[in-house]
Amino acid sequence: MFFYIADSKNKIDITMKNNFMKTFVSFILFTTALFASSGQQYGWRGPGRTGIYNETGLMKTWPDSGPSLLWEATGIGPGYSSATVTDDAVYITGIKGEKDVLTAFTQDGKKKWEVEYGNMSTASNSPESRCTPTYYNGKIFVVSGQGDMVCVDKNGKIIWSVNYFQKYSAPTPRFGISLSPLVIDNKVIGTPGGSMAAMVAFNTENGNVVWETPPLNENTNYINPLLIENNGKKIIITHTDSYIIGVNTGDGKLLWKFNFGAVNPDQKGGKNYINTPIYRDGFLFAANGYKQVAAKIKINTDGSEPTLVWKNPDITPHVGGMVLIGNYIYGSTHDTNSKGRWICVDWTTGETKWIYDWYNKGAIISAEGLLYVIEEKTGHVGLIKPGSEKFDLVSSFQFTKGEGPYWAHPVIDKGRLFVRHGDYLAVYSIKAK
Repeated sequence: MFFYIADSKNKIDITMKNNFMKTFVSFILFTTALFASSGQQYGWRGPGRTGIYNETGLMKTWPDSGPSLLWEATGIGPGYSSATVTDDAVYITGIKGEKDVLTAFTQDGKKKWEVEYGNMSTASNSPESRCTPTYYNGKIFVVSGQGDMVCVDKNGKIIWSVNYFQKYSAPTPRFGISLSPLVIDNKVIGTPGGSMAAMVAFNTENGNVVWETPPLNENTNYINPLLIENNGKKIIITHTDSYIIGVNTGDGKLLWKFNFGAVNPDQKGGKNYINTPIYRDGFLFAANGYKQVAAKIKINTDGSEPTLVWKNPDITPHVGGMVLIGNYIYGSTHDTNSKGRWICVDWTTGETKWIYDWYNKGAIISAEGLLYVIEEKTGHVGLIKPGSEKFDLVSSFQFTKGEGPYWAHPVIDKGRLFVRHGDYLAVYSIKAK
């Protein structure tokens, strides 16, 4: 504890910065250790699906015109999925004709191959690809818009494929199937929902079923599941229509469920759950758009239903996710389908610290202590200094190529920023000189 008062503002600032860095480093070490035990995995929102990328030596400001463009690609097919960047390739999905397509590039943007891996979504208003590829031990795992779980090797050859929505007679969500597969200990996870299985684990080598979670008679949603470790147990977290559930990774047993629908008794806004929850130190935070109330819950070690810690109606990210930096959650609001703002909420108390109108709502990630945001309507990309006092914009630029909403989440890898807009992928250098 520190008691500097009258003449020690700098010491207080230093202490706060040191505490922040200790928390941040502890989080990175935890995430690295957790996923190292399950094999190296690349994919949705980076390490631990947190949206926080383990990068150093990045630019702290950008030129007025933005970072320099390293390479760009078209012809990947319309989609809202992110790029998955490994040590030797870049993978991304799109649609062509009526098929979902996986394309591989070299690190410098040369096309290696593409493969059709399943039928695209039949949702008439949004057939674009949603699946961010998952790379694990030399294999790429993808899910098509009609529920084909597919394993592809590094040369673009399909190793196995199983349509798990058909296999489990699962109802298709209104806006199509949206899943970026989670791989754990040589198992790849699907969430069919419905009356036969809430969750299924497939063997990564051959696609055989390893275990099934008994049905909750609840439909699946649009969440990409999250792997956590709590009280010595590895647990998979996802949403059904009404619940947040925790499933044992070893045998598929349902450990607990939390009635998230009860937090939102007024269902005028609908129940579209899209954003992967945030986890830290035994607590989960879930927030979604459509005027739903966000909630922080405590996972009880005795296996009983988690308990509500606080709820907040202000933070309602639509499709752009959120990040937890230090003691604050950053994201956006879904005011309407065409409008939203940026927001900061206290992790401990649930208090809204600020809401700021900068172009529109959108996606958010973080690296080296800074926030990277992209608003969904006109493609403005911002570099933000996090803090509870204000929306502190450091630099910004706009990219306009491509079509449709800017819903794809950006990715950072090896000092590069990957941004996708429909059929267009751009890669910028953000490495400090």
